[in-house]
Amino acid sequence: MPMKQLKTETEEELKVQRILHAKRYALTLDKNLCIGCDICKIICPREAIEIKTIPKAVGQKTKHPVINVDEQKCHYCGICNSICPFGALEVQVDGEHVIPVIKTESFPQLIREIEVDTKKCRLDCIECEKACPLELIKVGWRTPDGKEVADVKSASDTKNLSVFVDVKKYLCPCCRLCELRCPEDAIHVRKMFHGVLKINNEKCPEGCKDCVEVCPITLTLYLSDDGKVHVNDASCVYCGACKLVCPVEGALDFQRTYVYHTPVHSGAWNKALEKLTSTTEMTKELKAKGAKKA
Repeated sequence: MPMKQLKTETEEELKVQRILHAKRYALTLDKNLCIGCDICKIICPREAIEIKTIPKAVGQKTKHPVINVDEQKCHYCGICNSICPFGALEVQVDGEHVIPVIKTESFPQLIREIEVDTKKCRLDCIECEKACPLELIKVGWRTPDGKEVADVKSASDTKNLSVFVDVKKYLCPCCRLCELRCPEDAIHVRKMFHGVLKINNEKCPEGCKDCVEVCPITLTLYLSDDGKVHVNDASCVYCGACKLVCPVEGALDFQRTYVYHTPVHSGAWNKALEKLTSTTEMTKELKAKGAKKA
């Protein structure tokens, strides 16, 4: 039995803990990173994660749904940590970041495939940095001896400067906006989640833009001149936040179809994949694994 089960919450984070005689477990939700999607709730095997939408106040923007964790139910398995596309959840064991289901190879990790060929980058270009909606990219410059230059415009000699691009990959949902807006084709990003998102505008309430306001990726959902909502599939990360806040049943069709992850042979993952996508998509993955093994 646990010695203590604690739960603390501030404006910045939510933290639950289980303190045993020999170990101390903690799960922390970073509210600044959480966008209120339901991926963690869907796959939690203990049903320890709850999500609540916030009623929209007159004259204010739609707020992201709020995540809550039941400290009595949480088993600190780390499944939510391994699958969160925004890196908002972290499990710690005795103060160290550890994902138990990854350590035991019973669950996969999302693959964040982000490649940058800085040889193609122009010194005066920071388009990828400006394009990132989550401010995860930083473009910088170095002299031949490795010293960083604060501003390329103030450098006395730019001929020998080299460009470097720092990307916080562990927080990146792989929306591909940096790739789409790179003028030199220097960035390659592969999506982690694939799916289908369609707006049935005939069912949308007049003037409603709730889905647009909660979408974390700039211009993935946008209003056209006629006031209708449209989808840019190229940058959608299929988090599902839009579906949660949509006030009318049937106005928004949403489904995940594929998850890009590390190899794993696990019944726990098969169940989670079925919840995230569908029985059909889960079966497809199992057949693909079988064919590859054969």
